Amino acid sequence: MVAITAEARSDTKVVGLVSLAHFFSHFYVLALPPLFPVLKETYGVSYAALGLLMAAMNIGTGILQPAMGVLVDRVGGKTVLIAGLALHAAAMGAIGFTSSYVATLLLMALSGIANSVYHPADYAILNASVDKRHMGRAFSVHTFAGYLGFAAAPAGIALLSAPLGWRGALIATGAAGLLSAAVLLWQKEALTDRRAGHKADASGSEFLKLPAIWLSFFFFTLLSVAGSGLNSFSVAALDLLRGTPFWAATAGLSVFLFAAAAGVLAGGPIADRTTRHGMVAALCLVASAAIFALIAVVDLGIAGYMAAMAVGGLLNGIVQPSRDMMVRAVTPPGSIGKVFGFVTSGFNVGGIVGPMIYGSLLDHGQAAWVFWLIAVFNLLSVATVMSVRWRR
Repeated sequence: MVAITAEARSDTKVVGLVSLAHFFSHFYVLALPPLFPVLKETYGVSYAALGLLMAAMNIGTGILQPAMGVLVDRVGGKTVLIAGLALHAAAMGAIGFTSSYVATLLLMALSGIANSVYHPADYAILNASVDKRHMGRAFSVHTFAGYLGFAAAPAGIALLSAPLGWRGALIATGAAGLLSAAVLLWQKEALTDRRAGHKADASGSEFLKLPAIWLSFFFFTLLSVAGSGLNSFSVAALDLLRGTPFWAATAGLSVFLFAAAAGVLAGGPIADRTTRHGMVAALCLVASAAIFALIAVVDLGIAGYMAAMAVGGLLNGIVQPSRDMMVRAVTPPGSIGKVFGFVTSGFNVGGIVGPMIYGSLLDHGQAAWVFWLIAVFNLLSVATVMSVRWRR
């Protein structure tokens, strides 16, 4: 009994430390979009130019993340993770000291480079450290922390901006990330970053021959294109489409993200109890697409919009642990860092393409198409997730 309790405590500590870093990785991704109206006036730029800020971050991550996966498999994930979190926090905090759009663009690219470490390092540490019987729940807590970071960002930036201004808010969140990196460094010995008996794939590229890996990459890409529209432009789209008050549109986004975080926790036990992860994801994504199509064509009112976003967020969250278990199931031994580094770079491909598409739609007054495209990309992702199931 003592040995089991000690093992459980060790798993909990590892998941907690890795999830702390994952919280900040997601918080920083959404730290800037709530400030878009202020930045548009401050820098005198268009929504498309603001979308380019997000694209720059995703370019930095997308280019380096596969290489970070190779590095993690060779040297381990914990040092890479701590260094990445510290750099990410410093880059976001430095934006508070900038006075130009170009400087902000460069710092967002630097934050994207730092952001490239999280997925390969996090999954390598969890895969090596946590009892495989609880892996679905470990993935769900890890993803929950990320969604909590998403959900906390709009409200957190708004609350900090009131007393500190937008610059002070970014500086404060950067300082919090640096403190968290110090905590991980202090507890570094608790983290294991490679599973015994699993040697890294020497070639570094054998996994690319597996069709399921490519299908997983496209799945992540399509989900990211849909998510980038929702996270970065749904507030502005509702203002243009129906004149929804800023507070209500922002609250709706927060409702979606908190509901998604709850859905992630619900999805963990589901992922541990079934092998039909593709079916779980497909059913949730079809229902989610229907909800966003409804928002595009029907004025639901503020209460109806909140309810729709809550259901959509819950469905989105349930998908996430099953998504991770699908990727883990097709990953060759010793390649966990490379595979997750590669397939999750689909997030960044979507993050590059999505903001520019949605920003251009808003610049041309096509607000309804923001929600239509979210629905369409959710449906397209169903085809890839079912293909992964059959390929496996």
